[in-house]
Parts: sequence; C-alpha cells; structure tokens
Amino acid sequence: MNTIYKLLTLLTVICTILFVIVFYRDKQFKNNPLPKSIIYQLEIKNNSIKKKIQEKYNITFNIPIIIEPHLPNNLFGLASYKKGTIKIFLNKKRFQENATYMIDNVLPHEYAHALMFYFGDFSKKNGGHTLKWEQICKNIGGLKCNRFVNHNDILIEKLGRLH
Repeated sequence: MNTIYKLLTLLTVICTILFVIVFYRDKQFKNNPLPKSIIYQLEIKNNSIKKKIQEKYNITFNIPIIIEPHLPNNLFGLASYKKGTIKIFLNKKRFQENATYMIDNVLPHEYAHALMFYFGDFSKKNGGHTLKWEQICKNIGGLKCNRFVNHNDILIEKLGRLH
C-alpha cells in the first residue's frame, strides 16, 4: 500500500509540473509577439507569394499582413476589403497550433481572396471560393486551395512533426 501511495504521489507531482509548464508556455505565447523564427518563415512565404503575383499578374501587391490575437478560434485567417483598402488578418492563436499550416496554406488562401478584391470580384458564391479564386490560389503557390480548412491536414502535420 505504501508503494502505491508513493507512486500515486509521484505521478500527481509530475502531472502538476507538466500542467504548469503547458500553462506557462500558453501564457507566454498569448502575451508575446510571434517568435522570430515564425516571423522569418512568414516573411519568406510572403515574399514568395508577392513574387508569384508579380510574375503571373504583373502586379506589385503590397498589402498588410496583420497577426490578429482576437479573431474567433474557428477563423484561421481573413482577407478584408474596406473603403478600397485590402488587408490580410491571420489568427495568432492558430500559429501556436500549427505555424506551418498557417504559413503554407492559410496565407496563400487569404492572398487569393485579396487578389479577388483587387480584381473587383466580390462574389459570395461558395463563400468566395469560386473556380477563379481556386485558380488564383494555385497560381500564387497555395498548396491546398480548399474551400474550408481540413482539420485532418492539421492533425496529420502535427503527428508528422512528432517523428
């Protein structure tokens, strides 16, 4: 009985320490800007997309990319058009879950919406995910130009990073 009690106490202490570590990391991520390594990867992808836009559409496309901590959890990104100004918002919370997915998939997805706005196409058909949008997304380097986020993709990428 004494051995079981010691084992349970040890397990409780280990779980408490792990909980504190996870809580601390989450708090750090929430209260600080994105890590420099993620910002660097985001800049590389952003420059690559802008280069493809220049080559394919002959447009110098400089729009702000805003890392937004207050977007709803179910929203990965958002292209916005207000009074002639186009902006891309990326959900900061989703970078903690899977930065690679945000950079390689969500950024080109939102750029495709931004280009649709630029071309004056404000179609709401299929949630703005028309065949024209899909082609633009692919032209600028989108890896997965799906209408909606495939949560299995995120899970599979997470599992791949564990190996």
